[in-house]
Amino acid sequence: MQHAKEKKFAASLSVYSNLLLILLKFAAGFISGSISIISEAIHSFGDLLASALAYFAVLRASDPADEEHPFGHGKFEELSGLAEGFLIIAVSLFIIYKAALKIASGNHEIASLGLGLAVMVFAGLVNILVSWYLFKVSKKTDSVALYADAEHLRTDVYSSLAVAAGLLAIKITGVYILDPIIAIVVAVIIFKAGFEICKNTISNLLDASLSPEDKKIIIDCIETHRSRGVLGYKDLQTRKAGSGKKIQVKIFLNPAMTIKEGHKICDSIEKMVEQKLENSAVVIHMEPRQ
Repeated sequence: MQHAKEKKFAASLSVYSNLLLILLKFAAGFISGSISIISEAIHSFGDLLASALAYFAVLRASDPADEEHPFGHGKFEELSGLAEGFLIIAVSLFIIYKAALKIASGNHEIASLGLGLAVMVFAGLVNILVSWYLFKVSKKTDSVALYADAEHLRTDVYSSLAVAAGLLAIKITGVYILDPIIAIVVAVIIFKAGFEICKNTISNLLDASLSPEDKKIIIDCIETHRSRGVLGYKDLQTRKAGSGKKIQVKIFLNPAMTIKEGHKICDSIEKMVEQKLENSAVVIHMEPRQ
């Protein structure tokens, strides 16, 4: 319950911070005429949509299992992450398109460089704080949606500071064509982040196994029960659904062991795994070793 509250607060914080930065960036972009600032405003608008998706996903993923979804609603987080990834890629391609038009137009003048520079530095600092908090909560709660949102905001940090550095360079050198060039560099950074998010979320949607580190923890928990009668294991199957980890495995027991004794061993293994891997659900099938 506490994790659900933290996730909801983090997701709502992201929404409100993005809304503030969108207004500031669009205002600075239209006043100055800078394509890189306007591109950043568009990027932040994409962040806002992504944050809204993450908030919705966190709400739905926290719903308990029901008759239609007996394994819970964790996959909503993966769907949100995938949507965010595609959204990031779409934003990056749009920025490249707008920057290319700016270069082709030959009109590279920028007004109010100081205003644009101040807004970009402020945006970078805000997103540093918000993304740090989202990464912290996503790690604590193992939330795919919050991680994708945090990654999204981290690209905004890089892009905002890159734009700020570019505006400073323009102010010093007077070379205004740097503005659309910087916008294209920012778009490439954004595209890379979107691609990585899509790759990771698709892997989870296709029920890819847990990491080798997590699987080693599971195996170690089984192995520590050899002294209690576990003779081996097979068919270890794992997958993720949002922050939930689903684990199934068969263990071999002495055929002379009673069902009650075997059940106690299974309960002990399950409890140990669930303590070491938070948000995990373990199903163990017992088989006699002939």
